[in-house]
Amino acid sequence: MPVTETSAPMGYNVVAVEAWIGQHVPSLRLPLIWTRLEGGHSNLTYRIEDAHGQAAVIRRPPLGELLPKAHDMAREWSLIRALSGTAVPVPAALGFCDDVSVTGARFYVMGHIDGHPLYNSDDTRRWVPEDCRTAMAHSFIDALASLHALDPDEVGLGDLGKKEGYIARQLKTWYRSWTASVEPAQLDDPRAHSLQEYFLANVPVQGPARVVHGDYGVHNCLVGPDGTVAAVVDWEISTLGDPLADLAYALNQWPDPTDALPPKPEGATAPPGFPSRSALAQRYADRTGRDLSHLDYYIGFNRWKSACIVHGVYARYMEGKKGTEGVDLAGLLQSIDRSLELADEAVARLRARA
Repeated sequence: MPVTETSAPMGYNVVAVEAWIGQHVPSLRLPLIWTRLEGGHSNLTYRIEDAHGQAAVIRRPPLGELLPKAHDMAREWSLIRALSGTAVPVPAALGFCDDVSVTGARFYVMGHIDGHPLYNSDDTRRWVPEDCRTAMAHSFIDALASLHALDPDEVGLGDLGKKEGYIARQLKTWYRSWTASVEPAQLDDPRAHSLQEYFLANVPVQGPARVVHGDYGVHNCLVGPDGTVAAVVDWEISTLGDPLADLAYALNQWPDPTDALPPKPEGATAPPGFPSRSALAQRYADRTGRDLSHLDYYIGFNRWKSACIVHGVYARYMEGKKGTEGVDLAGLLQSIDRSLELADEAVARLRARA
């Protein structure tokens, strides 16, 4: 949603960028009105409206030095372009600029979607009336099922990443993050190590690789005026891998009657009217035909991964690499502990069925 309008958009040489758009995006007529949009992993994202009132969205990485694979606009562009015309709802792909001399970074232009991400329960109450929430949740899981139904080679995404060993690679990456963060965080937990050992020793056989979004949730979906998902956005960390890991990550934000604790009231999926997590998992299984008997493995793995991610964030705060003003450090510690607890519970369910 818009947050501000400005004649000098951050990170953009407006004259050069508008000249490029004039040459490469014929559907837009200059000049443009620029409006900053919120969200998007710190990427500099603006709504641009042309001389005839037609809207689009422009997106580039944040300013400053970036990690080599961070904020990959080319990856995002390749995905929305490849997925256009499929059953996966994405914005229209209008133009990609890989000439960094234009504005200091690659950027792309995509169609504007009349929709809103859901970051919290207030967003849900504002944009999704209670009588629309079942349809919204179904469209959310159906979009993911549609993504996982696609053969990456057939849509031109076969070289997006390695096709095999997704979980093993993730376990290696995030365990390395945990161990590297122990000293600066001044925090270790034996569960992080025992869980990694369990997951590594019990990796399920991966089926055919599919495109995995990597951060699929209602915060990265635009809910349209009818209360259903109009588009999926923020594809920058997408790769090829095990679709059930993607599913489990998506399901973790949805509550279920079997949960020991009630959902956090501020969560986007906490308001009444949504189907349960179990019902959404069953809907996914019905639409894909996938065997979900090992779903608890993937749920536990994602909880463990979440703990590793937050642990790394906490370490950066403790090192002084990020300012702590207004940051709930105790809340981060609670999040780490809770994620490891939930991962342990998932493993306990797996062992009980073994």
